Amino acid sequence: MAVDDTQPLISHLIELRKRLLNCMIAVLVIFLALVYFSNDIYQLISAPLIKQMPHGASMIATDVASPFFTPIKLTIMVSVILSAPVILYQVWAFIAPALYRHERRLVVPLLISSTFLFYIGMAFAYFVVFPLAFGFLTRTAPAGVVISTDITNYLDFVMSLFMAFGVAFEVPVAIVLLCWMGVTTPADLKKKRPYILVGAFVVGMLLTPPDIFSQTLLAVPMYLLFEIGVFCSRFYVGKRRPQDMSDGEDPDNADNAS
Repeated sequence: MAVDDTQPLISHLIELRKRLLNCMIAVLVIFLALVYFSNDIYQLISAPLIKQMPHGASMIATDVASPFFTPIKLTIMVSVILSAPVILYQVWAFIAPALYRHERRLVVPLLISSTFLFYIGMAFAYFVVFPLAFGFLTRTAPAGVVISTDITNYLDFVMSLFMAFGVAFEVPVAIVLLCWMGVTTPADLKKKRPYILVGAFVVGMLLTPPDIFSQTLLAVPMYLLFEIGVFCSRFYVGKRRPQDMSDGEDPDNADNAS
């Protein structure tokens, strides 16, 4: 391999290292700002369950070190989630030089909307799903069973629900991307509405606690977001690279920019 051929690769690796360092610094800065309040953050996350627990019941720690490490673990997760806009910007800054002009205009709204929808999904899980789900689960405990949830197990449970609802609310972005890449079209998706509705309830059954309320609370928003994605995808169809090239834009310019 010639020396000239290795220069672009080295420059890309240097740029990638710079972007990764920026992401790590953003997470570290947020973590250092929040670590002092780690116990308060855990109390905030555990509030939906504590409010539904019987009088006198409390959460427990079955491991000696879990009262210290579990809030720290939660704080790290929160730091990563809060730094998502910075991380997505670094991803955008790394790939932008290799994109065409139309692609750059299309990707930016997708990055912003995906971040916003992820946060909306997590907020929906915390304020709507958690109270209903925990209320159902605590009321169905057998007689004589004292509810004392381990703090580590609770954190793993709620984080899985946070991620499930956050990812589920990305449905419009996924649909837009599929239509943009030519994998499907809005017309094809409209024909598959009955299957999408059934699939939404199946996903809700798999990702939520075993009660009809939680399942419906995930399935209905997913289907509504599907309809939103189908509507928005109409504006992205035909916006791929062939059109950019037909408009007279030289793809070599984008390649040289990278």
